[in-house]
Amino acid sequence: MNQQTSRRAVVRTPHGPESIEIVDVPVPEPGQGQVLVKVAAAAINPVDLEVTGGGLHRLGLVTQPEHTGLGADFSGVVEAIGDDVDLAVGTRVAGFVGGFDRDHGSHAEQVVVDAADVAVLPDGMCPNVAASLPLTVTTAAQLLEVLGAVPAEGRRLLVTGAAGGVGAAVAALAAARGWAVTGLARAGDEAFVRGLGVDFTAAPQGRWDVVADTAAMQDEAVSLVRDGGRFVGVKPGLEPDAERGIAVDVVVSRPDGPLLAGLLDRVADGTLPARIHAALPLAEVVGAYQLLAKGGVRGRVVVLP
Repeated sequence: MNQQTSRRAVVRTPHGPESIEIVDVPVPEPGQGQVLVKVAAAAINPVDLEVTGGGLHRLGLVTQPEHTGLGADFSGVVEAIGDDVDLAVGTRVAGFVGGFDRDHGSHAEQVVVDAADVAVLPDGMCPNVAASLPLTVTTAAQLLEVLGAVPAEGRRLLVTGAAGGVGAAVAALAAARGWAVTGLARAGDEAFVRGLGVDFTAAPQGRWDVVADTAAMQDEAVSLVRDGGRFVGVKPGLEPDAERGIAVDVVVSRPDGPLLAGLLDRVADGTLPARIHAALPLAEVVGAYQLLAKGGVRGRVVVLP
């Protein structure tokens, strides 16, 4: 391989997007069952902002001694393979790097991941679109796994943050599965949320059987669950306290290549939405993070190595 080093976005002493650095590291080599992916695009997630802000460090959830790698979602091309890998070099794939306490991430020129964690892109799917999807749609599908089968009674599901990546996917997937879904979002997002095939509210009144709290409203979202109902959050380790007989669960996102492959097909056929707000080069990663940090962004922000 001609290239001996690879650029990677990291933080050493986190104090916001301005603390992000681009460092050169040796090109990683895939081990058994792994692939080296040349990254085409990589999305920024809210958890990346939490890492750059130091919140997860203060909670003891990030403990890297030198630097913490940024980024989870990616799309790209398989550049090298380890032993026992069926994927061919040159295959277009997408996936996400699990966890956040690590010295590497997808905001890089290259990333090594398990071959079982990536999905082959549907024909014609744009790399930017593909990069915007893996963590959000996988989290949504795994949240529905936590919920399990739709009960005969108690089918009313409120999805907070229904205009966001995870929330929109949860709303669409849950409605297709038979839940009676209401999406909670800002008034300006009503058309988009209703376009998912669900009801809409900007000012919820009453209580729901189940609340899927993709906006991480936490205690406020618990207050919207009926007595004896269910809350499912997206912040492992930070679950709100249970009250009024409410069951409190949380989804722990984990890479799953076969699951992602099916979800990408649903995006390709229009069943699931995909929205891109902006795409900026890796050299402008600080500005890309600042853009997301301002809030009000509709669609994903991606970086392009």
